[in-house]
Amino acid sequence: MISLLISLVVLVVGFFLYGKLTEKVFAPDDRQTPAIAINDGVDCVPMKTWKSFLIQLLNIAGTGPIFGALMGAVFGPIVFLWIVFGSILGGAVHDYMSGMISSRHGGTSIAELSGTYLGKAAKWIMRIFSVVLLILCGTVFVTSPAALLDALTPDWMNGTFWAVIILAYYLLATLLPIDKLIGKLYPVFGILLITMALAVIGGILFSGGEYTIPEITLQNLYPDDIPVWPYMFITVACGAISGFHATQSPMIAKCIRSEKEGRTVFYGAMIAESVIALVWAAAGVAFYGATDILNEALKGGASNVVYEISTGLLGVFGGILAVAGVIVCPITSGDTAFRSARLILAETFHSDQTKIKNRLLITVPLLAVGGLLTWFAISNDNGFQIIWRYFSWSNQTLAMIALWVSTSYLLKKGKYRFGSLITALPATFMTAVSVTYILMAEEGFRLNQTITYSVGSGAAVTLLIIYLVFLTKRLRMPKQLVSE
Repeated sequence: MISLLISLVVLVVGFFLYGKLTEKVFAPDDRQTPAIAINDGVDCVPMKTWKSFLIQLLNIAGTGPIFGALMGAVFGPIVFLWIVFGSILGGAVHDYMSGMISSRHGGTSIAELSGTYLGKAAKWIMRIFSVVLLILCGTVFVTSPAALLDALTPDWMNGTFWAVIILAYYLLATLLPIDKLIGKLYPVFGILLITMALAVIGGILFSGGEYTIPEITLQNLYPDDIPVWPYMFITVACGAISGFHATQSPMIAKCIRSEKEGRTVFYGAMIAESVIALVWAAAGVAFYGATDILNEALKGGASNVVYEISTGLLGVFGGILAVAGVIVCPITSGDTAFRSARLILAETFHSDQTKIKNRLLITVPLLAVGGLLTWFAISNDNGFQIIWRYFSWSNQTLAMIALWVSTSYLLKKGKYRFGSLITALPATFMTAVSVTYILMAEEGFRLNQTITYSVGSGAAVTLLIIYLVFLTKRLRMPKQLVSE
């Protein structure tokens, strides 16, 4: 219990201290943001800070910080450390830089920014990679809420029924101007999401000692002997750092009214998401009492685990409230996943998105592909797990690339020459995680640990050396030429 309380305090302190340092490195100023300079009435629309914050939180806080945290909790309370420090030093920095650099480039997507700062080849790789990731995200965020709704409603309202309903909503949310549907619903859903997290942690704290949150230990408690490195860092995903956020932050970068709102909106929303992840990780280990029991429960589906924890802690009414929050989380990330995919494709094909016809031409095929993948996930016993595993790896790999894009930006445009270390170090770490995982995992190359650890660390060190060479060159340049 003490470990959880300290973790929560560290997250809050991290927002004020490390968040302020991150803001100082980027150096926001008084230039016009896309919401003011472009203001097209569809995607670039000025919003109040609190509304931008809640929309950003709902965009990024999908199934990841709940399902991912529960699956990460199988490793034991060591997961608290990754959620806290991964978020402060990596995830929140990643989200802030992705949003603010995008704002400096008219709300441009991470794919286009990759081309600007890493070259044309990187731009095309990221265009394809981002759209594939977003479709996978959209599919995950259709399947998981549909399964939860299936558990709460009559038999005839099954998972397929709810998947169709959710996809129909996604069509509207992807097409309509951001302030017409998303801008009106998300603040309400954000309050529900926060209330749900408070209710779950309250159920544990006021259980009369029935549930005990274990203290942090470095011991790996995973019952199937799965190594912490790199699996835990991939599994937790959105609760600590997520490349999916790099596709979402540019969308809200089109809505902030001032660059100085960025720390609250981008860095702050990631810290809030990590609080949610901590709550669910703590709930998982406390409710089931042992990681092997939690692991067995997860084999029956993460949706069932969420339902059991919610109703077990809070009773029928509280459980419905908590599950409603868990349903809202993925749905409100799924719609923006497809919306972000639309914007990336629109940039690629130079399609004017102020015209509804052009939005339809991109949106309908995207949702059709998402529908087919959803059918696969629902109709196959392991369909969801397969899609989740590929989503998790691609998610963290995109985070790695986005951090290197941010590093390149800070090297070329940054006010402080050593400031690029704030993104280069987590980029190096995530390089090792992503490369090691895909070489080791069942859905990857299935190589042995000796090879995967060597190649993964070698790839990370190589990129770090390349970065240090470029940093050294920048340090030798006259200061006035660095930002040119």
